[in-house]
Amino acid sequence: MDMLTGKQIAAANLTDWRKLAQGLHARYIVDDFGSGARFVATVGEAGDELGHHPRVSMGIGYVDLKLVSDDAIYRDDAGTEHVVEWVTQQDLDLARRITEIAADHRVGADPASVSHIELGLDTSRSAIIAPVWAALLTGSAEAQGRGTPSDEIRDATGRVPNLWFGPADEHETPPQRFHIEVYVAPEVAEQRIGAALAAGGTVVDDSNAPSLTVIADQDGNKGIVCVDVSATLGS
Repeated sequence: MDMLTGKQIAAANLTDWRKLAQGLHARYIVDDFGSGARFVATVGEAGDELGHHPRVSMGIGYVDLKLVSDDAIYRDDAGTEHVVEWVTQQDLDLARRITEIAADHRVGADPASVSHIELGLDTSRSAIIAPVWAALLTGSAEAQGRGTPSDEIRDATGRVPNLWFGPADEHETPPQRFHIEVYVAPEVAEQRIGAALAAGGTVVDDSNAPSLTVIADQDGNKGIVCVDVSATLGS
């Protein structure tokens, strides 16, 4: 099934969901663990009917859901097909069904609270060092390049954040090779950046804002606030 573009995702107008990194994310607020479990059970039944299921995590007062297809088809500029992790039509269909289930269960959505963390490592030798990180992070060589045409490390179970490799000159020794990427809903990006600045951080690069805003702490360590503006209505 073909991967969807940001415009296609935005056109679906999934009010409960936000596109962060590769997938769709939603948070539903529940009264207690039992009501959350019953909600998830009904979501599971809907997933059985559609042959597709979300990734689920639960805590006190909330249920977090992620929708992504492991077999989305991406075509590069040469027309070569790659199997990647991305949003497809089946994710949109299940997202709509889950929204209906949430209404039936009187479970409210809190889309502004969703977030997703990924790690970035700048290197000119990703193919060489990626096996080490695949082993360290997941214990499996299959994590290298899983769901992506690059050397990115992705754990099939979602136990650890994805690790992707950014470009760096072969002879360059940057002061910080690792950085954290924080994906947030578009409506809270400004607030998140403002909170970091109020805590003593500084904006060191907003040339790609609002998609990417680089924040540095007082020691110069950098993190990036990321927003997928392509999947936002009106973008």
